[in-house]
Amino acid sequence: MKKHAVTAFIVLILILTALPLQAWAAPSSLQVQQATVVASVNFRTGPSTSSARIRFLQPGENLEIISKVNSSWLQAKDKNGILGYVSSSAQYIKLVTTLVPPNGTIVSSVSFRTGPSTESSRIRYLKAGEAVWILEQINAYWYKVRDKNEVIGYISTSEKYIKTAFQPPASGVEPQLDPSSAALKVIEAGKKYLGTPYEFGSDRNNTLTFDCSDFVRQAFLDGVNLRLPADSRSQGNYVKDKNHATADWRQLKPGDLMFFMDSIGSKAADYANVNKATAAISHMGIYLGNGSVLHTYSISSGGVRIDSIFGTSWEYRFLFGGSSL
Repeated sequence: MKKHAVTAFIVLILILTALPLQAWAAPSSLQVQQATVVASVNFRTGPSTSSARIRFLQPGENLEIISKVNSSWLQAKDKNGILGYVSSSAQYIKLVTTLVPPNGTIVSSVSFRTGPSTESSRIRYLKAGEAVWILEQINAYWYKVRDKNEVIGYISTSEKYIKTAFQPPASGVEPQLDPSSAALKVIEAGKKYLGTPYEFGSDRNNTLTFDCSDFVRQAFLDGVNLRLPADSRSQGNYVKDKNHATADWRQLKPGDLMFFMDSIGSKAADYANVNKATAAISHMGIYLGNGSVLHTYSISSGGVRIDSIFGTSWEYRFLFGGSSL
């Protein structure tokens, strides 16, 4: 019986090896992993908690998973097409695997290269009849594709070599927001943190607490993915360098930054002899329009909040403001 079993096994191997490779090894679809953010989590430049934070990913955002780096980190692409790294913990993201059929067929043998150039190294030749997955159109001449072995490379877009119904996005990227729309996104992002506790010198790597400049910086990161300098004085210089500064807060637009000096009293007369052109910045916030500021300044005040400027010490302490967009 053992002799017959061995003979049968050898016959099976011979049959399988006699079949063309595509008849039994080629995939009919590609497994693509995506993820949904379930709790706010750092999106970083590298797979480490010491890597710089790009921004915080918010609950409900969808990510395209590029690769699994290790048991703790995933490389992913966010809704803006930015590549970064995110924790693989189920506490932060929910993974979903979908099957995607090929969207291209090789018509005639074509070079599969490491880059979008005829000078790039050839990985191999793709053969006529092979199925590929077009991931992106780099330009009019090159596709970025994944082959049946899940190797990623580049091939010519010429119909001489590939047949596909793939259509690139109309503009390739999302249209840039105009300043007023961007400002509204910043304000919307900032208001989500109303009530978040104040902490002087707060950790820039989480949103559990904020000081004034950390809060403003986070609102711009979340709202429009703009990374402002880390402290209020550097952010003040940033606005001045863009020639957007004004000493009259009534000229500010919603979303503009506001910079203030130390408090030396509650009445306008207390500030009458202050040279505000040389006074140091000690506080900042985001102008909301209609004489209101969104900011955070003390533990006792309740953290992130909205205050009126009219006839208050905030009006008297105001140094300058302007747009950072």
